[in-house]
Amino acid sequence: MGEPVIDVRDLSKHYADIKAIDGITFNVEKGEMFSLLGPNGAGKTTTVEILEGLRDPTSGEARVLGVDVRTGYRKIRERVGVLPQDFEPFDRLQPREAVAYWAQLFDRTLTKKEIDDLISTVGLSDRAETLAMNLSGGEKRRLGIAMSLVGRPQLVFLDEPTTGLDPGARRELWGLIRQLKKEGTTILLTTHYLDEAEQLADDVAIMNHGKIVARGSPAELIAQYGRGSTIVLAGAGEDGLRAVQARGITAELQGVDVVVKVPVASDMRRMLEKLASIDTPLNEIYTRRASLEDVFLSLVGARMQEGVLAT
Repeated sequence: MGEPVIDVRDLSKHYADIKAIDGITFNVEKGEMFSLLGPNGAGKTTTVEILEGLRDPTSGEARVLGVDVRTGYRKIRERVGVLPQDFEPFDRLQPREAVAYWAQLFDRTLTKKEIDDLISTVGLSDRAETLAMNLSGGEKRRLGIAMSLVGRPQLVFLDEPTTGLDPGARRELWGLIRQLKKEGTTILLTTHYLDEAEQLADDVAIMNHGKIVARGSPAELIAQYGRGSTIVLAGAGEDGLRAVQARGITAELQGVDVVVKVPVASDMRRMLEKLASIDTPLNEIYTRRASLEDVFLSLVGARMQEGVLAT
């Protein structure tokens, strides 16, 4: 395995008595999709801005494509693409014009075919002559990705790429992001949507109060912190809860649903058989596996409530 595309070691960023980043370490390998998760104020944006060369760290080391971001970012600027969270296209430019103009800002001249290829890559060929102000929210984000891909970057930063999009547009953008990864692009994704990270990311780091509190693939994090799966007896109510507990099964009432936790996956079948034999009215019975959202709430929620980490 070669040198990581992103290599962060004991990185810190302090403002007076505020530790925005507090000694974090991680790396991102070539072709990987890495996701930073965390609540507002966790340090995600500050971390990404350092990696993008927009801020200097207080201490520690951050290298992107083998270059120290504090001293050599100009050397890698053309090899990196960025889609910021607050991206808005040039309202009175068409997508083709916006891509061409963006390329010129970085001293690049694209041929008409290169521009058309970029527009096609993000699925905007049929909207290429539409003013950006008339594009939908999802189409604007697609245009932003096209602009970030000017120069065929090796690394792309996607900061909250699907914020504000409807479910259909989000899913379409997921397909585009997956295609970029399939083509070998390394991607750093920040998102508030836990299902998005679970679906897209190879590796996840959960941040809180400037620290990384958990790291691993979505499956690894769910296995370690997800506390197993649950069986839901929808609509069983208090009578159902008493019937379940009478069989010696630990359960709780959530609204009108009876919820039984199954910490070990191999116990699921046995527990379903026991519950199926209970004669109590209900709407349906279904299983629900732990998700990355459960992990996030377990880790970050507990720390926020306990005040374990300094703000």
